Amino acid sequence: MHILDIIQLGFLHKALLAGSCVAVACALLGVFLVLKRMSLIGDGLAHVAFGAVALGLFLNMIPIVVAVPVVVLASLGILLLAEKAVVYGDAAIGMVSAVGIAIGVVLASSAGGFNADLFGLLFGNILAISTVEAWEAVILSGLVIIMILLFYHDLFMVSFDEQYGRVAGINTTAINRVLAMLTAFTVVLGIRVVGTMLVSALMIFPAVTALQLGRSFRRTLVLAALIAVLSVLGGIALSFAGNYPTGATIVLVNAAFLVFAFFLRKYARSE
Repeated sequence: MHILDIIQLGFLHKALLAGSCVAVACALLGVFLVLKRMSLIGDGLAHVAFGAVALGLFLNMIPIVVAVPVVVLASLGILLLAEKAVVYGDAAIGMVSAVGIAIGVVLASSAGGFNADLFGLLFGNILAISTVEAWEAVILSGLVIIMILLFYHDLFMVSFDEQYGRVAGINTTAINRVLAMLTAFTVVLGIRVVGTMLVSALMIFPAVTALQLGRSFRRTLVLAALIAVLSVLGGIALSFAGNYPTGATIVLVNAAFLVFAFFLRKYARSE
């Protein structure tokens, strides 16, 4: 197939649009989560989403409809556990994550094993994304960008020094909840891009890569979004050309960007 014929494929347009939008949302949120040392919340919520998807399939319901409220409640539950000092944040993430994946495995086993729908949502199938899902990704990325612009200074303060932000009069509890809920929505929609098992990579890799290179916080946010989009576009192109799994290829491209950033930073310091 000629390259021009490939570019004109309708499903590829939807994959590129949805992938880019979800990548931007994941990367922007990822910067705040990494700075708050809560980056693994994406991984934990992805496991919860797996359990919620399995529940939806078990009940013969639309998986995403079940996953959204369940994952939002799980994200708020993680914050509640951490805020009440019952457990530390990473322990709360681990506990909720383990319960989510256990429920998913039990339900999948009760239903007779992992069917094609569950497998697809586990590992992602962006090339089969629907028009509705593509528009959902556009709306999601727009919502994340708007919320970050509205609460930029509060998010900035909470990410770097939450205690100082609380003293300065910022409602840190509300800001943390907004961040957690945005993360939950992004994780659920990110399932269609790289799957529940890999979605956290889109939150962690671009953010960590940008933090190696960015010289200001605003530039770091922009750079993280750019790296995430390039990773998705490059991953889709490579997977389409070599017939590789799309989600895994996107993650490997992200990892390559991170390695390049490490070497670039090391070279800049040696100058």
